[in-house]
Amino acid sequence: MDAGAGNHLLLHEERRAELDLAADSERVDAVIAAALPGLATGEKRGARPKLDPPITGCPLIFSQLRYALRIQIDQVEQAVCALIVDGGNAYYKDSVRRAVELASYGVRFVDCGVSGGVWGLEQGYALMFGGSPGAARAIEPFVKLLAPAPDRGWLHCGPSGSGHFVKMIHNGIEYGVMQALAEGFALMKSKAEFGLDVAAIAEMWRHGSVVRSWLLDLTAEFLREDAELADVAPLVADSGEGRWTVAEAIEQGIPAPVLSLALLMRFASQGKGEYADRVLAMMRKGFGGHKVVTVAPHTGSGK
Repeated sequence: MDAGAGNHLLLHEERRAELDLAADSERVDAVIAAALPGLATGEKRGARPKLDPPITGCPLIFSQLRYALRIQIDQVEQAVCALIVDGGNAYYKDSVRRAVELASYGVRFVDCGVSGGVWGLEQGYALMFGGSPGAARAIEPFVKLLAPAPDRGWLHCGPSGSGHFVKMIHNGIEYGVMQALAEGFALMKSKAEFGLDVAAIAEMWRHGSVVRSWLLDLTAEFLREDAELADVAPLVADSGEGRWTVAEAIEQGIPAPVLSLALLMRFASQGKGEYADRVLAMMRKGFGGHKVVTVAPHTGSGK
């Protein structure tokens, strides 16, 4: 892959099993330590450690949470030190820490939030990254290749940590928009007396409507195939970015009710509110004598 004059990109991808959040963070640190043995051996800060094997040709190491990628760059604007790009959904405070640690070894670090989902390879990725101005300039040739176009879809957001911070907020907003669409379609689907065709409504909204969006495009597509969704389990996972967003809102004291409730609704879909619902039912029975609906007895192995 040619990224412009003097820049040649060789990409190797090694697939990894999906990891939990804690393991993901450890994975990024492990990738860094493996690439820079001086970090793993705990050499003292100050003088730049000797690396074995030595870094030559200014390698740029690009890691993602579920994928480990190593990119060898023959030349990057006369850069003389290593550059590490974390392109996964890492917690921004971890990225700030990593940048400080790596800088003490003369290694530059860029935290890069990547959006685009499974369509990114075909349509380009939205890239939001943080790091020093020099590090940002060094990765620009490759950012322009990955983005939807060389002049749009990417942004150097600010200092280290800012790229992952912006991606965290992006995903929090994503939770809220998805939840709003889901609730709206649920209300229309349950209005039996109108017999609404939710697939047709979704398609109509895609053209000229204020709520038109890529998420609506995707919704219209799967509703066109199956508007009942009877075979889809009502369980929605959360990847962690939504949790970090809500924690940030609390830390800053900024009201973010939509983002917070969207996250809590995912917890509810995972069955994490069922015990509270049982407690509520029993309280109503206790003070008002209200009937409690019981669960059918187990009809399994007969134990």
